[in-house]
Amino acid sequence: MTPDTSTSGDYDPGGLRQHPALAQVIEELRAKHHDAIAGVIVYGSCLRSGDPFDGLLDLYLLCEDYRDAYRRPALALANRLLPPNVFYAETRSEGGTLRCKVTLISLRDFGRGCGRAWFESYLWGRFAQPVLLAWSRDESSRMAIEDALANASHTLLERSLPALPASGRVVDLWEGALALSYNTELRTERSGRAGELVRAAEAFYQHTAQALSGSLSFPFDVYDGRYKSEVPLSRRRLSRPAWFARRLQGKLLSVLRLIKALYTFEGGLDYIAWKLERHSGQTVVIPDSVRRRPLLHLWGFFWGLYRRGVFK
Repeated sequence: MTPDTSTSGDYDPGGLRQHPALAQVIEELRAKHHDAIAGVIVYGSCLRSGDPFDGLLDLYLLCEDYRDAYRRPALALANRLLPPNVFYAETRSEGGTLRCKVTLISLRDFGRGCGRAWFESYLWGRFAQPVLLAWSRDESSRMAIEDALANASHTLLERSLPALPASGRVVDLWEGALALSYNTELRTERSGRAGELVRAAEAFYQHTAQALSGSLSFPFDVYDGRYKSEVPLSRRRLSRPAWFARRLQGKLLSVLRLIKALYTFEGGLDYIAWKLERHSGQTVVIPDSVRRRPLLHLWGFFWGLYRRGVFK
């Protein structure tokens, strides 16, 4: 039985749910994808600030079926083989031009990716964080999405606790767990980012840890802002190679998703440069050779950025 973390899709510190620009872009995206969307999740910095015009608004669209969402076999196939697909969208509203990074995945793949049977942390690490379920088609879709979000938190702690101290502060537990997940991807954020996210939503993480107390496959208790776990030694020994394998897998898949985004994300190269500059503080210039033949020259370009420390 999934533990009760019913607030996992209700995080809205800035009141973004009521913003008319959000309702407008959701309506336009639903129409663009032929009303095949079952739910829309908002996450990221715009959610925390409550300002959808603060950079790119991060949206996750959960569809029933890839073929119905696209009507283009190539895009549907790409989304099925290596979910999710990422797009750029914008709309004009009274507040100006709203720019969005739109990620599309099926409700089935989303549920699987947040669950304990999924080795890669791409989804269960990302959605253990507080998000806003801004729209759902019906009660059945809402319940399925909320269940997946609750499973993500459960999976992150189940997988990360064997690699973390047996006891300590709850905030340190979540910071360590998110850092493990972050390290499996090519990230541009500075060190300490996981701690900033936890401190920005400390009440959410405290509540979630309390809700998960007693529900893991090993003893886990929460009391007075602290936790205590009893992870078998065999689990701890297996945890280190498992996270090492996730780092190798995750970084490879991150590169493959970036390459795929070049063909699905309008202005994908410029977006990548903007995101790298924003988070690393370093200037990133896309060479003409990469623009002309990305599949041929992208690898050397990424290697150079990695050596400069632009991402890890």
